[in-house]
Amino acid sequence: MALWTVRGDGRPTDGDAIAPQERLSWPRTIGFGAQHLVAMAGATILVPATTGLPVSTTLLFSGVGTLLFLLITRNRVPSYLGASFAFIAPLSAARDEGIAAQLGGVLAAGLLVIIIGVAVKALGVRLLEAVMPPAVTGAVVVLIGLNLSHRATDSFSEQPLLAAVTLGVILLCGVLGRGTAFRFSILIGVLAGWALGFWLGLVDTAAVGRAAWFGLPEFHAPELRPSVTLLVLPVVIVLVAEGVGHVKAIGALTGRNLDGNVGDSIIANGVSTALAGFGGGSGTTTYSENIGVMGVTRVFSTAAYAVTGVAAVLMSFSPKVTAVLATIPAGVVGGATLVLLGLISLVGVRVWTDNRVDLANPGNALVGGAALVAGVGDLTLELGDMELGGLVWGSLLVVILHPLLRWLGTIRKA
Repeated sequence: MALWTVRGDGRPTDGDAIAPQERLSWPRTIGFGAQHLVAMAGATILVPATTGLPVSTTLLFSGVGTLLFLLITRNRVPSYLGASFAFIAPLSAARDEGIAAQLGGVLAAGLLVIIIGVAVKALGVRLLEAVMPPAVTGAVVVLIGLNLSHRATDSFSEQPLLAAVTLGVILLCGVLGRGTAFRFSILIGVLAGWALGFWLGLVDTAAVGRAAWFGLPEFHAPELRPSVTLLVLPVVIVLVAEGVGHVKAIGALTGRNLDGNVGDSIIANGVSTALAGFGGGSGTTTYSENIGVMGVTRVFSTAAYAVTGVAAVLMSFSPKVTAVLATIPAGVVGGATLVLLGLISLVGVRVWTDNRVDLANPGNALVGGAALVAGVGDLTLELGDMELGGLVWGSLLVVILHPLLRWLGTIRKA
């Protein structure tokens, strides 16, 4: 039995959505995979570079993790598992402990995520609805997009001309384009901005010339240390919240109820993160930028993600290819992510509207509002030697306080 059924003659029609278990012709599918590759590459390279972990190894395990995710979710949930920004703070705080200790923290986080995923799968939608109803998942999706928005604006302001050209091309292709121009608007915009950067001399290719064509990823073994494990454990809440938010966002975009796949999605991300911890990569998560790509293109085919996963694995064995991707100018990244992160935020709003969430309800309004401000304002507080940012605090506020206050409200009425 084929993994994917070919949609029509393999060519998309305007406004037509391609379902997760469908695909277009392989040349077009590879093109959509390239768009997802561009969307994930910047962050997946930046996280290990910031925390001191090997970039090539992180790419390898993000690609392998993506393929495992598609396998575990049985091709029902399109996603790319890239390096999670939630790991930056704890892994940076543990950098002096060495790579082995950092990886021990990643491994512990992955194993705990697996346990939570198994619990969600065993108890089903009841647990999900009790702990993370639409009011919570919608807030988490909005939070994910808006918390990362400063990345887009900072990169945009760094090279405003390149950012404006990239943004302009994406908008023109996405709004006015038809057929190929519409479906590949993100890739066309990035290539246009990148080409302009080359022409203006804003792309530094020195590292590309020095890089070898082939090289093995740098593997390391983990070492479990309680001090580092405690630093990383708060990330688990963010990974679970992002996983649930991702499934809800895909469900909202495709018009399908995917709640039954939440447990598998969480388990898959836990397996991917634990595997990265075993070998030398950073922990992984579903990427909001890739949700944005799907929102623009209306192509939800998991075949495109399989292409991206295989490409990431191959890239991990070529330092030169990795160096080429690293030359994408900051302004180009800013122009593209301004669109993609905005789309994921609006998907969260759609989760609220589709589920008729009452935003006049004090529990929804007060808790959700506080969580959003904590996330958007990037509230950062220190716990010992570790700094936790707005994504952690915002997720904690909405995931923990909302069900707690709702439970207290039922007791009061009893």
